[in-house]
Amino acid sequence: MKQIVTTSGAPRAIGPYSQAVRSGGLLFVSGQIPLDPESGQMVEGGAAEQTVRVLENLKAILEAAGSSLGRTLKTTVYLKDLGDFAAMNEVYARYFPGEAPARATVEVARLPREARVEIEAVAEVD
Repeated sequence: MKQIVTTSGAPRAIGPYSQAVRSGGLLFVSGQIPLDPESGQMVEGGAAEQTVRVLENLKAILEAAGSSLGRTLKTTVYLKDLGDFAAMNEVYARYFPGEAPARATVEVARLPREARVEIEAVAEVD
């Protein structure tokens, strides 16, 4: 059975999609961009600062669903410029110490609201 997950701890959806969808023991978290959940505005700074905000948004959604970053199975990272890979990866490693999830990282032509980073995730949930 499909269950929609929402939280005020992450930015509300800016289109016709859900923050996350739970089905069985899996949670599918929509791609998060570096929007501050309180102001709805993009965070200032480069790829590192944007990655922090993106991962904090993901963390809030995971926790609202009863999961966590540690239960994340797979992420997909979308970068506006692969030249930002090292900055994103340094921050990412702090959020996923130890056994990191599977991951794909791709460069894309453009992201919503001109973000430099977007990350989506699949995680386990009880």
